[in-house]
Amino acid sequence: MKSLPFQRDEKKNRVTVACADGDVSVYSHCAYCRHCTGVRVGSRVVPTPQMQALNDIRRGSSADENLMNAAMLFNTFVRDGSAIECDDDANQGYLGLY
Repeated sequence: MKSLPFQRDEKKNRVTVACADGDVSVYSHCAYCRHCTGVRVGSRVVPTPQMQALNDIRRGSSADENLMNAAMLFNTFVRDGSAIECDDDANQGYLGLY
């Protein structure tokens, strides 16, 4: 497990991390990557809400709108956080969640 610190560009309202694929956007890549396990907010790691929402949808106990709410919650964690927790120890790069 590795921690990828955020690189913030306030002018472009963009947050990137140094991934095996190069510098990638946290909002469009990490949010939908199987390797992303959480966001470091302060001294704790908050698990990605997308994984829980996706598991609920697969079991049929949740609506698709919960996945959208999970993505918005992830964006809130990124706003307050400092790094992404990534389990890509083999440096494979982006692996789609869906």
